[in-house]
Amino acid sequence: MTSGRALPLEGMDAAERIRAAGLRVTDSRRAVVEALHQRPHASADELYRTVALSVPQTSLQSVYNALADFVDAGLVRRIEPAGRPGLFELRVDDNHHHVVCSRCGAVQDVDCAHGAAPCLDPADTHGFTITVAEVTFWGVCPTCAAS
Repeated sequence: MTSGRALPLEGMDAAERIRAAGLRVTDSRRAVVEALHQRPHASADELYRTVALSVPQTSLQSVYNALADFVDAGLVRRIEPAGRPGLFELRVDDNHHHVVCSRCGAVQDVDCAHGAAPCLDPADTHGFTITVAEVTFWGVCPTCAAS
């Protein structure tokens, strides 16, 4: 479960972001944050391949552990487009959505068009207090459309 708190992270380096989230800085954690900065919407496996270039002693499990810690601390957001592995991003400070290419799987952020979180209201909440709405738009990206 995420903490739901927004961290003021703009302009901070990886170590500062990790400390601001209340976590201990390690080489693997720092490398995961840097990889996410370079590759938003990456899977854990994709991040591991990037991290292993700069921290060769890291393991896939340490990347998964770091991502779980980051999600719990509110530093990273996990998104789960249908039929895809979980993807991770550093953009956690707003209620934005995503557009996913149904052919190649490319993912882009889409700003919320209807105000602050949860930005959409269901017809029936069934007694729930709604805090976030996650919307995934599916379509064909310009690269796939051109081919």
